Amino acid sequence: MATLTVTTRGQVTFRKKVMEHLGVKPGGKIELDLLPDGRGVIRAARPTGKIENFIGMLAGKTKKVATIEEMNEAAAAGWAGEVSFDESGPDRNSAGKK
Repeated sequence: MATLTVTTRGQVTFRKKVMEHLGVKPGGKIELDLLPDGRGVIRAARPTGKIENFIGMLAGKTKKVATIEEMNEAAAAGWAGEVSFDESGPDRNSAGKK
């Protein structure tokens, strides 16, 4: 069990071992569920999405036609947090770097 110290500002710092166990990297998010008996449960916050939001997302934005293998690789990399997206598109080089 890890014991954390609360600062005068009401903040705590999780040790590297805890962050690694949760799979959270710097800048990542943690969810805290407060239970009625005074306990809390923490877990890494994972992005959620619906397939409806994904379908047609790239329609008309490229002339390249991806193979099913390329689509599967891109989807797997995205769900694994290996690709970050912004207005300019995917950036495979910045995700996961410290």
